[in-house]
Amino acid sequence: MQDTEFLTVLGLGLVLGLRHALDTDHLAAVSTVLAQRPSLRASSMIGFSWGLGHTVVLLLVGAVVLVLRVQIPEPFAVAAEFAVGAMLVLLGGILGVRLVRERWHVHKHDHDGEEHLHLHSHALAEDHGHRHWWRESVRPFCIGMAHGLAGSAALLLIVLSSARSVSEGLVYIAVFGLGSIVGMMLVGVLMSLPVLWSLSLGRPVFLAVQGLASLGSVAVGLLMMFHIAFSSQQF
Repeated sequence: MQDTEFLTVLGLGLVLGLRHALDTDHLAAVSTVLAQRPSLRASSMIGFSWGLGHTVVLLLVGAVVLVLRVQIPEPFAVAAEFAVGAMLVLLGGILGVRLVRERWHVHKHDHDGEEHLHLHSHALAEDHGHRHWWRESVRPFCIGMAHGLAGSAALLLIVLSSARSVSEGLVYIAVFGLGSIVGMMLVGVLMSLPVLWSLSLGRPVFLAVQGLASLGSVAVGLLMMFHIAFSSQQF
């Protein structure tokens, strides 16, 4: 009977992990990376890296919480959420600045002994072959870690109340993390489709999609920070 209940809890954890990938702040953060990597293969790797970073942090924090049987202090949880909002503003701002300053630049070419200057952009390059996958995975991995830290308080409160042992709690967190990894990989692929579609419509549409990703990330981040700051003033 207990085994059946535990399997049911694990199934619920997997479903919640899949649903967790759809949180607005997660989508906003990952969109800033996906907008710069118009490739289905790259998008799935970005989703995997985000989910892995998210899961690693949850397991580390979960191990400490479950062993010591303590709860994460509320001020820490609030500060982590506020930091995620600031991170979203930073990610969106970096993408916006890059669109303005680095998308277009001048290249010098030599044709038949004569030098020419050409206005050139890498905005339509799908994915440079010389890039290493592990280098491109560092940023989404770190973003996932930040989200995992911010969301750990609510998840671990559930785990503390339902897990009968440390091992059961860690297994639940791992299954939840697996769900978030799968969910974010699927989300990454789906979110990359508009970016790929915009490429086929030309540079202006592609840049507009990137601009929307930048503005969306900044807007979500500011709303999070405002909501957290306003809520904290009520107490």
